[in-house]
Amino acid sequence: MKFDDKIPIYYQIKNYIYREIIVGKLAPGDKLPAVRQLAVDLTVNVNTVQRALGELISEKIIEPQRGKGNFVTEDRDTIGKLKKMLITEQLQDLYENLHKLNVSDEEIVSYLENYINERKQVQS
Repeated sequence: MKFDDKIPIYYQIKNYIYREIIVGKLAPGDKLPAVRQLAVDLTVNVNTVQRALGELISEKIIEPQRGKGNFVTEDRDTIGKLKKMLITEQLQDLYENLHKLNVSDEEIVSYLENYINERKQVQS
């Protein structure tokens, strides 16, 4: 994983795990790698991984099981809310960036529709 120096590493790890859950690489009920293994895999400090996991636990995205490890929540509503939150963040960034370029709401919708149609043609 390549880290952005402008964003705290623990936060990037959280987002990495969020995305792994949303795309299905970590399914509901799946066991996460051990903290030390995650630290080795991501080449970060164990404390950094622990902080990210601690926040995911407090958000109820992952559930700790004493002596067994950490598991992705099986609560589909929580995962659905997580997906909606990530999509909203992406849309918010896009919206704000386009408005900085003086693009109106109507133009944003038009550009997005055109972009989607062009992508569909390329994929066909």
